[in-house]
Amino acid sequence: MKTLIKNARIVNENQIFESDILIENDSISRISENIPENEADRVIDASGKYLLPGVIDDQVHFREPGLTHKGDIASESRAAVAGGITSFIDQPNTVPNAVTQELLEEKYQTAAEKAYANYGFMMGGTNDNLEEVLKTNPRNVPGIKLFLGSSTGNMLVDNPETLENIFSNTQMLIAVHCEDEATIKANTQKYLEEYGENIPVKFHHLIRSEEACYKSSSKAIELAEKTGARLHVFHLSTAKETALFRNDIPLKDKKITAEVCVHHLTFTNEDYDTKGSLIKWNPAVKTQQDKDGLWEALLDDRIDVIATDHAPHTFEEKQNVYTKCPSGGPLVQHSLIVMLENYRNGKISLEKIVEKMCHNPAILFRVEKRGYIKEGYKADLVLVDLDTKWTVAKENLLYKCGWSPLEGAEFHSKVTHTFVNGQLAYENGQISEEKFGERLLYTI
Repeated sequence: MKTLIKNARIVNENQIFESDILIENDSISRISENIPENEADRVIDASGKYLLPGVIDDQVHFREPGLTHKGDIASESRAAVAGGITSFIDQPNTVPNAVTQELLEEKYQTAAEKAYANYGFMMGGTNDNLEEVLKTNPRNVPGIKLFLGSSTGNMLVDNPETLENIFSNTQMLIAVHCEDEATIKANTQKYLEEYGENIPVKFHHLIRSEEACYKSSSKAIELAEKTGARLHVFHLSTAKETALFRNDIPLKDKKITAEVCVHHLTFTNEDYDTKGSLIKWNPAVKTQQDKDGLWEALLDDRIDVIATDHAPHTFEEKQNVYTKCPSGGPLVQHSLIVMLENYRNGKISLEKIVEKMCHNPAILFRVEKRGYIKEGYKADLVLVDLDTKWTVAKENLLYKCGWSPLEGAEFHSKVTHTFVNGQLAYENGQISEEKFGERLLYTI
């Protein structure tokens, strides 16, 4: 099958230029002006639209196995493809936790049957599974995930000796959730004494505080510097933490890197009044000053990647009292659109969006032949119309949980086409029922 995309404005490697692209089977075979239409089986006229590499989301929780009433690999990867995400990296805190090679491989087998987008699954570290962690194959697993703040099951890694062993003994990228558990427990106790179980959610950012984040992330970085480990700090949420990261060397040479999530670039603690528990995340959405600091660090390259931390829960679960209300929310269908709205508002360039959502995850995780628009690369592509007004509403949500913290928000850009491995997976609101996702591979 040959598909020709005509007259696209291509955004790639800090350039925007008009060109045609010929897709042959699963790859980009030619990028050139005026490729004849008779060379293709199908022609898509992209006049006036922008063609981006497919987004690589380096942090999602698609809830399978064990939590599939919230979401599953099929439902959430469909939503991802509709949002222009062609590859995702899922986290190990499912039920059971993916902390043995057998359990990890079971997730891959499930995704091979169900995933609409390309997939990777992190291996989970615990206080007592170093042997299993060290068996992980860096060719087909993106990295090791450690929770340095509480998580599902046995995934809190709080033994300093264990941490140092993991950091010292693996060459793989170690991705960490950084929040200091002792600080959070002390803060929680203070508010429990005042309010009981029904703590107002507006205090969430004071419970899971700046101090809790900074204490944990600075310790992780200190350990990485001591051991020489490759460390990626997920979902920065404070301005203070951004000072821990460098922007004076290219990403390919950095051993310590950072990610920011769309919700921390979008909401502040002022939004708890209207959004309530729907914007309860860990780490917490914090202050306007923190949001401003995250934007500054993103634009000056101390922060390397934009992701979602997509973590759906049912609407009913999110209505529980504070102490029983789970943290997290669904975002994969809208993360690119949110960033394109920020482009429209003059906060970020298209080139920078592509760098942070497509190129940089590919560099950081060493994803093979994805993340760029290049001849010979996999044809993971997304066409966007930057001049179509629409509103997020229940009727147009694809998340299994059926809600979004962005409901009612008006946007001016729309994903019109998404290609996964050269196949048209999404077109003008319609998702192909055929699944084109493949297991991601990584260069060693």
